[in-house]
Amino acid sequence: MTPPGWLWIPITVAAAGAQTVRNAAQRQLTAELGTLGATLVRFLYGLPFAALWIVAVKEFGNYELPTLSTPFAAWLVVGALSQIVATALLLRAMNERNFTLGIAYSKSEVLQVAAFGFIFLGDPLTTVTIAAVVLGTLGVMLLTPVDRLHPIRTLISGLATRPALLGLASGGGFALSAVGYRGAALALDAPFLMAAAFTLIGAQLFQSIVLCTWLRIFRPGLLTRVLRAWRASLFAGFAGAAASAGWFTAMAIEPVAHVRTLALIELVFSYTISRRIFKEEFSRLQLAGIGVLVAALVIVTLSSR
Repeated sequence: MTPPGWLWIPITVAAAGAQTVRNAAQRQLTAELGTLGATLVRFLYGLPFAALWIVAVKEFGNYELPTLSTPFAAWLVVGALSQIVATALLLRAMNERNFTLGIAYSKSEVLQVAAFGFIFLGDPLTTVTIAAVVLGTLGVMLLTPVDRLHPIRTLISGLATRPALLGLASGGGFALSAVGYRGAALALDAPFLMAAAFTLIGAQLFQSIVLCTWLRIFRPGLLTRVLRAWRASLFAGFAGAAASAGWFTAMAIEPVAHVRTLALIELVFSYTISRRIFKEEFSRLQLAGIGVLVAALVIVTLSSR
């Protein structure tokens, strides 16, 4: 079944909304379980919902489960491990003295995902796609500037510092993760919905096993606390599974550069909430960043129609 060319757009927007909700839920759990514990919640408590999703896709779509293959397993492991490593690198960058610089460079993910998608999957890299990716990255960096007076100069001068290198490596890990998941879905001989659902449950199962094993060996007390906090964790797991189902489905349809650029609409959601609910004021630089980001979203959306 070939999906309509526009279908990835509402799916990506819905996934961004679900991720906004998941981030809010995870933020509350971080105070109780720490960063590693809250990260495990995302995968472990998302598993039941990922299982329900693949059952629903199988039954209502009347699809057969795909056959496992070496290319699928290889891409899945690349995607899952890259996501874990990228998260760890981002946490290391946040522990640095100039952590803001590291976080800024981690946002180069969209640029790197476009390059990786072209190199490893042969995803088309048109002039319009490049323009949208560059504008999207610029918009994100203007929204959270390292130096409000000289944002670009600060980024360039800090390129060779440890926080910047950690941030770049983290962005590269997240980019490789997205490419790995798309590669896994494309390696399956299955309709896009089943390919996405199968990749999702495989990734979450693998990541849950890896993180549970790590915590059991190095932080056994934390694993016990995660298991005891199941009531509060279920909602975060549901929101995380819903967001991931959206990302995986969109990436099974459309090149990752387009999906990850449009996914930046999550920042527009967050800043709108901050403005409307918390009455936060934005600087001219941040308003410019929102304008540039919206331009990138419009370009990438229209270019795929």
